[in-house]
Amino acid sequence: MNERDENLLNYIKEEAELLIELTDGCDLQGFLDSELLKRTFCMTLINIGESVKLLSKEFKQENKDIPWRFIAGLRDITAHGYQTLDMLQVWKTVTENVPELLEQVKGILHAKEAEAEK
Repeated sequence: MNERDENLLNYIKEEAELLIELTDGCDLQGFLDSELLKRTFCMTLINIGESVKLLSKEFKQENKDIPWRFIAGLRDITAHGYQTLDMLQVWKTVTENVPELLEQVKGILHAKEAEAEK
């Protein structure tokens, strides 16, 4: 993994952690009732997707178990179709898919650290 990919992964990790932190103590109805949370969730998903688009092709090929195209596609849908987004789907993405992505990213970063220590 090159330094740029590592920096992007660390940024993705931070953004995912923020989303998970924002869901703490929040339920679906609280999310749906908060324009601030809806916009924050969407912008953070856009940030993650934009970072995914900047990862090297080689890195994505080496980590095929992560749905990079889906994440990048979600970024496009969120950025260009905010007014028509299904906020229930946004909630599900943040509460179901983002924690899984976070664990995958942490695993990659941990493996990189372990390799560097050898």
